[in-house]
Amino acid sequence: MRHALASALLRAWTGKGPLACALFPVAAVYGALAALRRQCFRWRLPPSQHVNAFVIVVGNVVAGGAGKTPTVISMVRHLQAQGLRVGVVSRGFGRDAQACQAVGESSAAQDVGDEPLLIARATGAPVFVARDRHQAASALMAQHPQTDVIVCDDGLQHYRLFRDLEVCVFDDRGCGNGWLLPAGPLREPWPRRGVAAAGQSAARLLVLNTSGADADVSGGGQFSAQRALAAVAQDRHGATTPLRELNAPGRLPVQAVAGIARPELFFNMLRQTGLVLAHTQALPDHFDFRQANPATWGAVQLLCTEKDAPKLWQVAPSALSVALEQTIEPAFFAALDQHIAAHRAAQPASRLSSGHGH
Repeated sequence: MRHALASALLRAWTGKGPLACALFPVAAVYGALAALRRQCFRWRLPPSQHVNAFVIVVGNVVAGGAGKTPTVISMVRHLQAQGLRVGVVSRGFGRDAQACQAVGESSAAQDVGDEPLLIARATGAPVFVARDRHQAASALMAQHPQTDVIVCDDGLQHYRLFRDLEVCVFDDRGCGNGWLLPAGPLREPWPRRGVAAAGQSAARLLVLNTSGADADVSGGGQFSAQRALAAVAQDRHGATTPLRELNAPGRLPVQAVAGIARPELFFNMLRQTGLVLAHTQALPDHFDFRQANPATWGAVQLLCTEKDAPKLWQVAPSALSVALEQTIEPAFFAALDQHIAAHRAAQPASRLSSGHGH
């Protein structure tokens, strides 16, 4: 039922049809409340909080997955290659625990969230999760005081943490019908009026389109990225199998499962590799596979996303995962480096800390 409702909304957000129009009054109320909240932060009620590192917030204004986490991973790896000490903070959406805590490679996804766990394993960077991103960033700095850059996974609308740069991620949907939730996909109007007191401005914004084509957006320097699935599937021990071999004679039929914002994208990308899928199962984003009944899958080879894998392996140890590989154009990283270099040049000390209260 929940997935059917989500699918109906995704379809409605592509235009201004009957369902979108029926929800427009609710969107007006949502917009008014969101605008009041942004204005309170402009008045510093409450004030945004600083930490002693260069903070980059990666997020989106469109509901649903647009490629934030792969973008965070790509950025962290790039910054690490530049010799910078990088940490990551996240809310850890969908986790059972509420406390602020560090994410280790052996952490349980149910405790820290699936996306933070994926980032920690993919980058080796220190990752902290908390509902309050400033609390997470402060805890990270307390344990890793030499951190130069903190990348915040999601949180463009979380103004408690002051940011020095923002990366807004779009995909093929662009801004959809241009309306606010729930009549449209937007969490805030776009182009937006930034909250300067939280560090938001057009000069501190990079826009990344992960669909590889021009999206219907405006504002900030705009760049593109290409996404594709890896050519191999990986088991829970790290052993890999080429995707083309999964349909070989004598193998079990392949069933793809996905607990992400847009499961059909994963299924379609698998089919584009030439893989034949006997079954697909679309599940809610951040789905907890402990709620699944393994007996319903039958004799199949389960295939899932890299994000779902740690949770699925708990109930289906023989499942295989397929990683999403994202390639961002070099100009994006050049712009990222320029922002950090300009910030560093403005500081008399060697640290990347900001000159306004960090």
